[in-house]
Amino acid sequence: MSASQGGSGGTGASPQLDSERGFIPRERDDSQFESVPCNLCGTDGFEVVIPSTRERGRPVDLATVFRSSGDEPLQDQMVRCVSCGLHYVRPRLRWDLILEGYRGGTDESFVSQVTMRERTFRRGLEQIEAAAPPPGRRVLDVGAAGGSFLAVARERGYEPLGCEPSGWMCAFAREHYGLELHPGTIFDMPVPPGSVDLLTLWDVIEHTPDPKAVLERAHRLLAPGGVLAMSYPDYGSLIARAMGRRWVFCLTVHLYYFDPRTMGEMLRRTGFSPLRFRPHLQTLELGYVARRAAPYLGPLGGLATGGVALARLEHVPLRYWVGQTLVVARKQ
Repeated sequence: MSASQGGSGGTGASPQLDSERGFIPRERDDSQFESVPCNLCGTDGFEVVIPSTRERGRPVDLATVFRSSGDEPLQDQMVRCVSCGLHYVRPRLRWDLILEGYRGGTDESFVSQVTMRERTFRRGLEQIEAAAPPPGRRVLDVGAAGGSFLAVARERGYEPLGCEPSGWMCAFAREHYGLELHPGTIFDMPVPPGSVDLLTLWDVIEHTPDPKAVLERAHRLLAPGGVLAMSYPDYGSLIARAMGRRWVFCLTVHLYYFDPRTMGEMLRRTGFSPLRFRPHLQTLELGYVARRAAPYLGPLGGLATGGVALARLEHVPLRYWVGQTLVVARKQ
């Protein structure tokens, strides 16, 4: 997957005057970083929503940060496009470095929850079929992680196809589910155009460097009347607005922050008709959720995890929602 490229416009090497915002600060010139225009409308102008807290010169542990369960709070600057309102990270780590992180390392924490994830995906697949029945039974899961969704789809009679950058995750899917995932991205997935009936991106689109290109590629791979389904953290949700920077999905691994308006517009511009937006509830073990939430709870974090362990509730299934949305769309 190639990183989206664009000029620096009003954020070049030296400060320039903007009629609405005064002087624009210099962007960092670290060679590990790149600056891109808005992925939705192509406009270069932006306003800062969340300033960067990244320490200049501090090395990034790519394999740890960019993994399926990566939960490092957002270190980089979040901006808002002054033209269309899309929120995104700018400047950001170069995509080749991010992809290197996704390809390497292991993630035992993520796959410890595969049974719970299967519960989530069974509900999700039922919701997709209720909103827009696919024209056939061939499904492609992009960013398939350990293969849990494809295993569930196979149970329901789908022919499973998947791609996943992480070699370790591909090996897990093979050993645990007997699934052969393509070790790469949607752009090198070896399937002919028009051959997929259902294409899914579960918590993936916000990680990609060029969501528009991903959706354009998805459109080409889908058969006439094919269905696209995506879950993503909804920056317009009430909980996201209430928590601000402390929202649990303000993470270094997330490059884009969509709301239903910007997501709907992105889908329409790439040839899709959005059919349904609805909250996406997930099921995970209570102990796992408590550990992931602890950094956001301050002094209460240790009490929460300790209390769950003391009460022997670590493996109790918890169905929860903290701002995720499921969108179902059909190829036009």
